[in-house]
Amino acid sequence: MSSNRPIGILDSGFGGLSVARAIRAAIPNEDLVFAADCAYAPYGDNSSEYIQARLEHVVSFLLAQQVKALVFACNTATAVGIRAFRARLSMPIIGIEPAVFPALRHTRTGHIGILATCRTIESQKYADVRHRAIEWAEVSRPMPVTVWDVPCPGLMECVERGDFDSANVHELLVRYVDPLTAHNVDEIVLGCTHYPFLAHAIAKHAPKATLIDPAPAVAQQRRLAALDLATPQTAPGTERFFASGADAAREAVLRTLWSDPRVRLYEMD
Repeated sequence: MSSNRPIGILDSGFGGLSVARAIRAAIPNEDLVFAADCAYAPYGDNSSEYIQARLEHVVSFLLAQQVKALVFACNTATAVGIRAFRARLSMPIIGIEPAVFPALRHTRTGHIGILATCRTIESQKYADVRHRAIEWAEVSRPMPVTVWDVPCPGLMECVERGDFDSANVHELLVRYVDPLTAHNVDEIVLGCTHYPFLAHAIAKHAPKATLIDPAPAVAQQRRLAALDLATPQTAPGTERFFASGADAAREAVLRTLWSDPRVRLYEMD
């Protein structure tokens, strides 16, 4: 059945725009509605109960926009809340998780690093992914492997205020990334959707490592591709952007991250 209803994309802030950009590139004819819960971010340093309550609000908002699918463009939201929504909603719901498998598949040194929020690294969902990936590597790779988990408080907030390469950013990266270089890590997973916007700065601290952004893999999900096949639209899709606490400063950050000075940011009710 065809549908010209939009795809809803949510995140605790603007990091999910990295996923939205990949979706736009993969399925250009779909309309997108992006909802960022900026006023209540970051999610990753809060309790599961807090995160679930905020997700209820954001998902309700997107459902009111008549979306035909939901993309949880947030590792923390996926880890904490996606199961509950899949249990009660009949629409496609796509999540994101740190790309541990690709990192272990491609490492040459046997050492990979995972940059993520505290809540993602502490989650059972990540623990399960990590365990399965290490089990696979122990059988399939001819070398011992080590996964270095690095919680990164403060990095998400840098992106939210449009700070991508300042002294403050590099001070945080000295703490989070430089030890990975010292451990001979050659694959670094960007386990929060905000972190691809810091890739240039991160690369300065790990020039020999490959940075893995999971957003393209999310955009290539079969369920999203199937939605695009079902759309009756032939013209390029549109985008609408909403945020809690929308204001001029956040709109300026949105325009920078989306690379379009014309986009508008509206308040999420």
